[in-house]
Amino acid sequence: MAKTSQTNNKRNRSAGRPTPEQAAELENHLLAVALAEFLERGYGNASLERIVKNASVSKTTLYSRYPCKEDLFRAVVSQQISRIDPGSYLKSNLQLNSNPKFKSKLHSTSHDLENGLKSYANNMLEFSLKPEMLEVNRLINSEASRFPELGLAAAERTQLGVARIQAFIADCAIEDGIPCQDPKAVAEVFIFMIRGWYTNLMLTNQTVTAAERKRWVDRAVHTLLVARAQW
Repeated sequence: MAKTSQTNNKRNRSAGRPTPEQAAELENHLLAVALAEFLERGYGNASLERIVKNASVSKTTLYSRYPCKEDLFRAVVSQQISRIDPGSYLKSNLQLNSNPKFKSKLHSTSHDLENGLKSYANNMLEFSLKPEMLEVNRLINSEASRFPELGLAAAERTQLGVARIQAFIADCAIEDGIPCQDPKAVAEVFIFMIRGWYTNLMLTNQTVTAAERKRWVDRAVHTLLVARAQW
């Protein structure tokens, strides 16, 4: 009797709700097909019906997750970003700090402002300069005027980066004993400085080596830090 019940439970699971692993696999498949559609045809000409067909899923499967093209595109962009953890780059240069006054606020770590900013900039640029991300960003840049939702998706990414850098700068100001009156403004300058350099490369189809990218980041961060006393 117990064996029969276990068998029925297995059948019900296989015929009903997918496992978390199956759901994740389906999600990745849908977003991969959608990304290919967006890159091949552009945002305006991309078709949800064609995505359903190419993904070999039902309309219900797609629309229950992404009711409109905007939602699907945002998910595609979010998945690309989630492949890395930008915030971890700010922690890659943390060192243990034995000073007890920092333990409660900074979890016993010492932030290195210069190296943290360089690490964040280098890794984000390296990721953004990959062919697939270049194509996604070119798509946003070329069609944002016709489709404001693309601009909103880009703005969300920007604000997320600003918030991360703002928090990092504020922590460093406390630890280093160097006040920062407006960490958000400094974070915005830093993010848009990186964005401007990247956009120039993207629009002019320039290629740079890793060494060239690192040299530019070093100069940019140094220039920003020169004015730290005025932050």
